[in-house]
Amino acid sequence: MKAVAFTEFGGPEVLRVLDLPEPHAGPGEVRVRVKAAGVQPYDAAVRGGWEPPGLVLGWPRVPGNEFAGVVDEGELEAGTEVLGFTAVRAAAEYIVVPASDVTPKPPEMPWEVAGGFTAGTQTASIALEALKLRAGETLLVHGAAGSVGTAAVQLARLAGAEVVGTASASNQDYVRSLGATAVVYGEGLKERVAPLGVDVVLDGAGGEALDLSLELVKDRSRILTLVDHGRAAELGVLVSKSGRSAARLAELAALYAKGDLRFHVRRAYPYTEAAAAHREIETGHGRGKIVLTFP
Repeated sequence: MKAVAFTEFGGPEVLRVLDLPEPHAGPGEVRVRVKAAGVQPYDAAVRGGWEPPGLVLGWPRVPGNEFAGVVDEGELEAGTEVLGFTAVRAAAEYIVVPASDVTPKPPEMPWEVAGGFTAGTQTASIALEALKLRAGETLLVHGAAGSVGTAAVQLARLAGAEVVGTASASNQDYVRSLGATAVVYGEGLKERVAPLGVDVVLDGAGGEALDLSLELVKDRSRILTLVDHGRAAELGVLVSKSGRSAARLAELAALYAKGDLRFHVRRAYPYTEAAAAHREIETGHGRGKIVLTFP
């Protein structure tokens, strides 16, 4: 099978399309013929040498931790269209995962959306659950135009919360379209946000954004950072925990099918252009998700 892989750590240039042995489903597993796979900073970290906890990775290494495709072996009926999650190995023509790590793809969901849907939406859902967001509260989302931010704004609004979302000047209209009060990040941000009365913060930017959050919200158990893990413990703020499940993913996919949860794909690249996709996610600041597609 064809797979996007690397044999040494480094930048996007280390990615190659390699021929690797096809995996096959064992007991309790499914094999999925991948149609689309999301690309995210997590994958860049793996490419750069980070290993997900609990995994021992051999060589070559295949990034990718979310995917969508068609079951062709294993516990589910062949031909079932699914989306799912994994730790690595999604950027390939075939992937084998536990049957409990996939859920049926709604017919209303395009393949490109399905391939990049899992990580952003589940991360947002898990984070809001950890923050114990309640109806009537005001949530500040730093990085509201990204894939996690896009989902978090909408899920918070569905929960009855007000949302303030920081984003670049070019993404203000997009953030407003999601249901948030849009605020341009950068110099003077505190003066723009403080009068809005923030109760809870989801930080997708780190650094100065997290420092500002500490000034705005005194209860640090109501602040969660997705990126500044190195400082989280000393500051006493939350970090996102594991909690992905097929049940959670099915609920989120159902919201999409009903039209209650929009999910924007910034760009879909053929898998042969994986290096370009990785370069784009490393630049940041764009709205939506980057996805690799497979024929």
